[in-house]
Amino acid sequence: MNPLEAQLRYPFGDELPAPGSVRAVAPGLGWLRMGLPFALDHINLWLLDDEREGRSGYTVIDCGVANELTRANWEHVFEGPMGGAPVLRVLATHCHPDHVGLSGWLCTRFEAPFWLTAGEFGFARMMAAALPGVDGPSAIPHFERHGLCDPAMLEQMRSRRNYYPSLVPSVPDAYTRLQDGQTVAIGNVRWRVITGFGHSPEHASLYSQELNVLISGDMVLPRISTNVSVFAVEPEGNPLQQYLDSLDKFADLPADVLVLPSHGKPFHGLHTRIEQLRAHHVARLAEVQEACRKPVSAMDIVPLMFRRPLDAHQLSFALGEALAHLHKLWNDGMLKRVTGADGVIRFHLT
Repeated sequence: MNPLEAQLRYPFGDELPAPGSVRAVAPGLGWLRMGLPFALDHINLWLLDDEREGRSGYTVIDCGVANELTRANWEHVFEGPMGGAPVLRVLATHCHPDHVGLSGWLCTRFEAPFWLTAGEFGFARMMAAALPGVDGPSAIPHFERHGLCDPAMLEQMRSRRNYYPSLVPSVPDAYTRLQDGQTVAIGNVRWRVITGFGHSPEHASLYSQELNVLISGDMVLPRISTNVSVFAVEPEGNPLQQYLDSLDKFADLPADVLVLPSHGKPFHGLHTRIEQLRAHHVARLAEVQEACRKPVSAMDIVPLMFRRPLDAHQLSFALGEALAHLHKLWNDGMLKRVTGADGVIRFHLT
């Protein structure tokens, strides 16, 4: 265990729910763990006892990607832990493929409504339809402007044209909107919606005072830092500032709240982890600022922040995150931004 992780407390130790099983973590709240076809190889999903319009069943929070293995694991859950009871509602924290991939399948199968924020629903629909601006090819000019010139890597990225639709083949046509500060009753438990920004358009975390539980989604993770990227569709964005500002919204939660993250294990130590995340970004910003003593592109910053080989999938996030750190410093007036004769955008100290 690394020193930072040792500052957190994991109440369930190394016990993980097996695929297709559910582990109770609080009254009426179960933990599922599904595999992912990425370096980040799992996602945590949550199954909550619910009752709607006189029917007993479950609310599912997040879905997993659309592949046969995940569907098979869900079938085991339907027949085993759920005992044939229906899914009454599908709720998504945000629009990324591991969270909404099977939303259309689940909602259609159970005629269940789809709950998420307006920002996340809109982006999920746009990306599932591969609309220009959010499709794979739209990212190529964006990456080239920020210094990616490796022909082989660019070709790999071009081949990812249908990346999102392959993992999210359908998104429900309609939704029920979640909004910041809203109270959602799931069974006998009330949950407060806490929206966050920077990682995705309008991420929804859920906090229950009764259970003293925070379903944090991707906003607070115990082992890794949440990705914050500047994407082609919002090329002037400042997502790192948005993310750091969003962390303030968890300040009023109890110190002993049980945090249920989308990746990693449930833990205690929310405020400790938030301070660790802030310190991490302060350190990365200092490194990036020092590197800008000479003009550098976002691609020049990638090996400084990510000291390991990266495939096309990982590089797309790494380049977006490097740019997010440059954009924060630029918006803070610490850097100037210039476009060279080669069309590449570079940053340097003011």
